[in-house]
Amino acid sequence: MPGSGIKLEANNMEKLSQQSSLTFLRILYPIWMVFGIFSIMYVPTTLIVQGDVATTAKNITSNEFLFRAGIVGSLITQIIFIFAALFLYKLFEPVNKTYSLLMVILALVSVPIAMLNTLNSVAAFLLVNNPEQMMLFLNLNKQGIFIASIFWGLWLFPLGFLIYKSGYFPKIIGFFVIVGGFGYTLSSFVELLVPNFEAILSALEIMTFGEIIFLGWLLVRGAKIPRLKGR
Repeated sequence: MPGSGIKLEANNMEKLSQQSSLTFLRILYPIWMVFGIFSIMYVPTTLIVQGDVATTAKNITSNEFLFRAGIVGSLITQIIFIFAALFLYKLFEPVNKTYSLLMVILALVSVPIAMLNTLNSVAAFLLVNNPEQMMLFLNLNKQGIFIASIFWGLWLFPLGFLIYKSGYFPKIIGFFVIVGGFGYTLSSFVELLVPNFEAILSALEIMTFGEIIFLGWLLVRGAKIPRLKGR
């Protein structure tokens, strides 16, 4: 019947859209991880020496390109994150549109916070000849990451729910992602309230590996998107 043919064609377009989103995610996520690790972890740990202003200033001056690359890498990470969130929305929209929309909103809220926070790194570089002020802006950048991390945690709650309910991935991965949401969110508040509680922070950091588990499964195994029924 003509009506059933049109319905089947619409379903096929939906299927293609989900498969295309999955393909783009498997391309974007490795790039996102590389830029994220480089800009958020590698550059700061390489150049910034906590408690040693003079050495930090010297490191930044001697490695100007690396420091600038860290700033650019941070911005690229956020740009990729926008598209990753949108592709995840398209992947999970058929599961639950409300939770998919909530996931995207919470993810995108973190982007302007993180991108504006890079201004602190820019200011630190401009003030490298004034080490005390330079260190002030580097510390502000670190605090800004804690604030962005609140939303890096919150968006994992609806994502974990969608993973659990969808059947595209093992349900246990959805549970781990929700645990990761607690890890990111709580560690941000602990860092801001009681930054010297290393034992608690270490435990919360371990909890965030739920997101890594999801990314690893997505890259290696993909997603089991249900076959469409139709003639």
